[in-house]
Amino acid sequence: MVNMNANLLNIIDAFADRNLLVIGEAMLDSYMEGTAERLCREAPVPVVAINERIYVPGGAANAAVNVRSLGGEVVFLSVTGDDAEGDLLRQSLEERDVSTEQLLSLPQRGTLSKQRIIAASQMVVRFDQGSTNPLESETEQAFIQRLQSLFFECDAVIVSDYGYGVVTARVIKALEQLQRRDPHLVVVDSKRPQAFHSINITAIKPNYEEALQLLGLKKVCDDAERVHQMEEQGRKILDFTGAQIAAVTLDHKGALIFHHGDDTPYRTYAKPEPNSRAAGAGDTFVSALALSLASGAHVENAAELASAAASIVVSKNGTAACFAEELRDNFSTSEKFVTDVFQLAARVASYRRAGRKIVFTNGCFDILHRGHITYLNRAKALGDVLIVGLNSDDSVRRLKGPNRPINSLEDRAQILAALSCIDHIVSFNSDTPRELIRVIRPDIFVKGGDYTRQTLPEASLVEELGGEVEILPYLENHSTTSIIERIRNEI
Repeated sequence: MVNMNANLLNIIDAFADRNLLVIGEAMLDSYMEGTAERLCREAPVPVVAINERIYVPGGAANAAVNVRSLGGEVVFLSVTGDDAEGDLLRQSLEERDVSTEQLLSLPQRGTLSKQRIIAASQMVVRFDQGSTNPLESETEQAFIQRLQSLFFECDAVIVSDYGYGVVTARVIKALEQLQRRDPHLVVVDSKRPQAFHSINITAIKPNYEEALQLLGLKKVCDDAERVHQMEEQGRKILDFTGAQIAAVTLDHKGALIFHHGDDTPYRTYAKPEPNSRAAGAGDTFVSALALSLASGAHVENAAELASAAASIVVSKNGTAACFAEELRDNFSTSEKFVTDVFQLAARVASYRRAGRKIVFTNGCFDILHRGHITYLNRAKALGDVLIVGLNSDDSVRRLKGPNRPINSLEDRAQILAALSCIDHIVSFNSDTPRELIRVIRPDIFVKGGDYTRQTLPEASLVEELGGEVEILPYLENHSTTSIIERIRNEI
């Protein structure tokens, strides 16, 4: 975790060396946009005058496009109809540098398509069409033969299963046999995740609704309750699906990542976006997750990259892709590291007007480790906006001694900026962040378990300003000092 930000950038660069196979339902997403200035005489419905038609790959095709736009090589295996929608889908894939060589075209099937009518940026209606019955035996066999050939040429496989007849029981069985012969990294996004239990998959990505169905739980509406519900029950998904990693996506609340070997789920946070027309963010998440894991990323790094890529496409209109350049820019410190305290005060005022709860913590964060990350995630969960006060280099030297910090202020800020749980970082040169607290006036001030309310010098000031003090435990056996000591002992 020490060089998390640099690691993320290196992983993105490594995408170009990965070759992924995507299988699943290809769809055509159609957007017909226009204006509505009058009602129809036949019925009380708007008359939409269409002035623009946009066609983009959807479903598994969108996952393939995202692999390519993120820099990876991709082979897309799917089925379309021999119809106008199939032709438009092929054209839109080729325009995005995704080969259609492995698309089976069948006259007896209709291409899956979703046609949206939009008036003045508001979706009016969506029409769905296409064949959803299982593949016919002959087509199924041809599909499996291609899968058997392409499997050994790829670094990883994405299964994008919408339940529309392409990923049949025989296809799943064939994938199981291939995995036994030559285990690959396999990431599955399916509405029936339990169907892949025998395949020894690497990762599964259910959304909240799919996780509920798998776990047999009732839906809760409150955001905090949803997160708590998944934190308590989500680990069972690993047992039910046989996956090594389970990423439960929670829309605007980010994602919870469960994996074997760690009892505490890792949480990522999404940037709030007002866009109501975003589609396909789950396809982007899966593509970035698979590319990251195939590039050797640790689970936490892969989760941050996948969540960041999904957040980027949510900020766009309609079905969209994330590009590698956008993902690199996302991990720049320019947006999060605030050097002007008064600029930060203005942002905090804006957050308050929107009714958002401000959480503040501070520290040296010299060598970022798992204990820090768990602590910062817990701090973020207490509110809506997490601001981290970062001790300057001079301040660290006064507190920790002449040989600290190990990493400069700029490096420490860049590393922290890679964490989605952190919204803003601001440095301070004094021994305590009292002046920052006066400016920020946090609703909650968080410190680690090595403090008590009585030994915390800032506690009375926080409470005078109307805030609360929260003491969170650090993860045991994880500290910067112990890490440095182990390094010295091994030299």
